[in-house]
Amino acid sequence: MSKTLQSMAVLALALIGLLGCDYESRAAGGANPARVALMKKDLRDLWLGHIYWVQHAVLNNTTNNPAARDAVKKEVDNNTKEIASTISPFYGESASQKLYRLLDINIGAVRAYSQATVAGDTRGQDAALARLESNADDIAEFLSHLNPYLHKDNVRGLIAAHGAHHVLQINLHKRKDYAQLEATWPMMRQHVYLISDTIAMALVKQFPSQFS
Repeated sequence: MSKTLQSMAVLALALIGLLGCDYESRAAGGANPARVALMKKDLRDLWLGHIYWVQHAVLNNTTNNPAARDAVKKEVDNNTKEIASTISPFYGESASQKLYRLLDINIGAVRAYSQATVAGDTRGQDAALARLESNADDIAEFLSHLNPYLHKDNVRGLIAAHGAHHVLQINLHKRKDYAQLEATWPMMRQHVYLISDTIAMALVKQFPSQFS
């Protein structure tokens, strides 16, 4: 399973990365570069925080430290709310809350996969993977409905690959393959930068007056 997921994640990153680079070059025309750069930086920082805290949350499943788990869960929740709040100025608070719920489901599925992996529960793993797949569809549907420049298939691929990266990370930790585990971080970081940049540039394209 892990080899398939790894291949899917790397392939999605490569293919969507090519699309993303071309998309960005077309979307940025006419906008104030400084304002665009600030939006991209803010979103990148938030998504980087997402993988950092989710990584700690799932790896804490192997420890018997409730206080540490609660502290990390609080950081994950705060970060998720911050990511969701970035769309409020464009689509309103209701849309922000919807995005928060969708991201929370994604994180919950990753957490469930981690718990099932620690327990050796293959049914639990399969159920969590099904939730991740369904959630990728839901996020893609939601964002593509909000913004015509966030194409549904592209967003689905981005989110599916993101989930696959978390699953790969969990599997490697279970196998104690720490060398490969360390190597996943640059891949995950680059991918969430792609996610955040794609969202940022779609906002620039849809709301040019707010970036002029």
